[in-house]
Amino acid sequence: MILLTIALRSVWKNRRRSLATLLSIAVGFTAINLFSGYIQDTYTGLRLTAIHYEGLGHVTLAKPGFFERGGVNPAKYIFSRDELQRLRRLVEEQPEVKLTTPSLGVSGLVSNGKISTIFLADGEEPESAAQLRALPSMDRTWQQDSLDPRQPSGGLVSSGLAALLGVEAGGAATLLSTTLDGQTNALDLDVLGTWDTGTSATNDKLLRLPLEYVQRLLDTEGASRLVVLLRDDASADAFRDRLQPILKQAGIEAEIRTWEELSVFYRQVKNLFDLIFLFLFSIVFIVVLMGIVNTLTMSVMERVREIGTLRAIGMRRSGVLRLFALEGGVLGLLGCLVGVVLTLLIGSIINGSQLSYTPPSSSSPVPLAVMILPMQMLTLVGLLSVVSMLAACVPARRAAQLEVVDALGHV
Repeated sequence: MILLTIALRSVWKNRRRSLATLLSIAVGFTAINLFSGYIQDTYTGLRLTAIHYEGLGHVTLAKPGFFERGGVNPAKYIFSRDELQRLRRLVEEQPEVKLTTPSLGVSGLVSNGKISTIFLADGEEPESAAQLRALPSMDRTWQQDSLDPRQPSGGLVSSGLAALLGVEAGGAATLLSTTLDGQTNALDLDVLGTWDTGTSATNDKLLRLPLEYVQRLLDTEGASRLVVLLRDDASADAFRDRLQPILKQAGIEAEIRTWEELSVFYRQVKNLFDLIFLFLFSIVFIVVLMGIVNTLTMSVMERVREIGTLRAIGMRRSGVLRLFALEGGVLGLLGCLVGVVLTLLIGSIINGSQLSYTPPSSSSPVPLAVMILPMQMLTLVGLLSVVSMLAACVPARRAAQLEVVDALGHV
């Protein structure tokens, strides 16, 4: 308690220098938390977009080899109608599963009678796909049209593709593709509406079609994938690990991929942001370290006689070491507390300002938001306080090694 009192008095006595160090810690603490809150919000948005908006679900089941070679020989990797029904029934029996929906991909040419261009599409069940894609989470809801089960020839066109073809809701187009046997097939399509895919690379190519329509276009009764949406508290990786032996025991050969494995964009963004965060944290770490070392080194130079007096009245070298380490810890803790206030204040301003921006490769603006992460802030308070104490050990060792006689005679 006496050491703490002396440490607080020393911090107050050198308040100008202490304030500069404290502010550097506070600014670094705030920068780390705000950026971490931003990237966590970005990760959450990308995760929800991949699972719900893009329709990947939490896990996707397909025949072994489909994800690597399904585009070369799609007929080889189609679940038959009976296989799909059996697989779906088995998956839906699992307690973690919220819903399942089959999917069948197709590509080809789409034409308005004058202009033709390539398209990529997924055939999906209108009812289950609507539940998968339209599920709101947190404060995010996506306003996009849904397929109509009463219109088996109606589909949705991405906004960029609709603009290219000059079609809109109520219009029509013609799709041309090849069946699984290699025969050319064409079907008329009623345009139910348009939607923004959120990515400029796909916004001029994608269609969303009823599964029955795509099956007629490809001349099949099956589907290539079964998309599974889990309950909120279920883990995709844990579910895959538990489901794999169940499928094997039932004699069903299926490969299971999680949404994170299928979403290449999510992994690329996460790897980039993790690297940036590591770089930022390293800079803050060095700034805090050097700030504490500089402040307490100057304090040692100015308090030589005080240290000699403390040693003369019986304080051991280890006591001097603990005293300066405690001063460093006090500076670190106070800086972090100021940083907490700044983080909450600036975070509230950012979230309340309703700012938005358009990321690279995105076709629509996204809101700029910062998540407040209490547990991370608490962890960072402890970490920076410990770092501050360790940084104080460098000048503290110098102070502890002073001889009493030399220290008392220092001018």
